[in-house]
Amino acid sequence: MITLTHFLLVSACIFCIGLYAVLAKRNAIMILVGIELMINASILNFVAFSRYDKTNYGGQIFALFAIVLAAAAVAVGLAIILNVYRQFKTINPQNIHELKD
Repeated sequence: MITLTHFLLVSACIFCIGLYAVLAKRNAIMILVGIELMINASILNFVAFSRYDKTNYGGQIFALFAIVLAAAAVAVGLAIILNVYRQFKTINPQNIHELKD
C-alpha cells in the first residue's frame, strides 16, 4: 500500500535534485530545469494531499494552477535566456557581468 509518506519522500528527492541543479550547474538552461523540478515536487505534494481530502479537491486545483504558472515561467525564462544569448553569446550566468540598454 502506498501511503502519504511515500509520496512525500519521492517529492523530497525530486526537490533536492532540483535544488542541486540550481546551486551546482553553470548553465542557465539547467538552472531553469532545476527550478521546474522543484515546482514539480510541490505539485506532487498538492496531488498527494488532495488524495486524502475527498470532500474538497483543493490540492488538485492548486496543482492545476501550479502547472499553468510553471508553463508560463518556462516560456518567460526561455525568452530571457534567448535574449541574453543574443546579447552576450553565452548562457553561463557567471560570464554576464554587465547590463546594456
